[in-house]
Amino acid sequence: MSYRRLSKKPLLFRSFTGLTVSEFDYIYEEIESKYEEYERTRRRQCLSEEEGKKRKRKIRKRDVGAGRPFKLRARERFLMLLVYYRLYITYTLSGFLFDLDQSNVCRDLSILEPLVMQCVPLPRKLYKRTRITRRRLQTIEEVEQYFPGFKAFIDSTEQEIPRPKNKRRRKSHYSGRKKKHTVKTQLMVNSEGMILHKTAHKGGRKHDYDVYKHNHPITPSQVENVVDLGYLGIKKDFPTVKSVHPIRKKKNTLLSSDDIKYNKNHSRLRIIVEHTICKIKKFGIMGTKFRNRLRRYNNISDIISGLLNFRVMQSNRISI
Repeated sequence: MSYRRLSKKPLLFRSFTGLTVSEFDYIYEEIESKYEEYERTRRRQCLSEEEGKKRKRKIRKRDVGAGRPFKLRARERFLMLLVYYRLYITYTLSGFLFDLDQSNVCRDLSILEPLVMQCVPLPRKLYKRTRITRRRLQTIEEVEQYFPGFKAFIDSTEQEIPRPKNKRRRKSHYSGRKKKHTVKTQLMVNSEGMILHKTAHKGGRKHDYDVYKHNHPITPSQVENVVDLGYLGIKKDFPTVKSVHPIRKKKNTLLSSDDIKYNKNHSRLRIIVEHTICKIKKFGIMGTKFRNRLRRYNNISDIISGLLNFRVMQSNRISI
């Protein structure tokens, strides 16, 4: 499999990578412009043991540039990364498709991931522009640019992981709702489907609101946070936050027709965050059991969120 061959079939290209050919080329141009500096930094030589400890890198025993060269070019490695994320095939099959050894596939992907993170609009990059509301977003127009309709939608998603060997981790990651060991991630999405905030993964045992209490995103005072019934404690614990909840049915009573209509309208508004989670899970690495090391989970989910943000910005013609 190669870029030259796959790009001639646009439908297959999008099915295999999650991007169109033009979107792939746009991101690759950013990667190519930063590639030499990234490789120079990655391969830099530590002059002394003290300097190596400061930089938290292993001391190089060879000159800069020595070592095994990459068999594939950067474009092919970026294509391999997207195919792996989208289809979530094994390293063995990836090596067969791209004519590599299994260990080289793992090495190439882990080396390229930090560079890709620099070239896509990650949620934390966008959130830095909206976090300090008084300094960053001073006017109503600036707030509406990131929060169209002055609304933000918050929800959590779970993904299954293999049963942990550590007893403490087995307990903290067991989800009583899923009856499986999972990790949980909280997202904040605007009305256009752009992910503005994403938490690091938490154990599946934690409740959605427990994740929110310790990792809640700060939004401008004009913005309403639209949530589901899992976040009922916001009004009590965070009275300054504008939150919009559905009406909860009380015991031994029925909802009125007006309440049912209100809940339906609320669901129509909130569906945008469900659609965004669905788009994330279309990447097989996020939609099936996560087989990689958990230490890679946050970086992988960041890259996929950045790819989705890039597609939203392209469709809405927003500058990146």
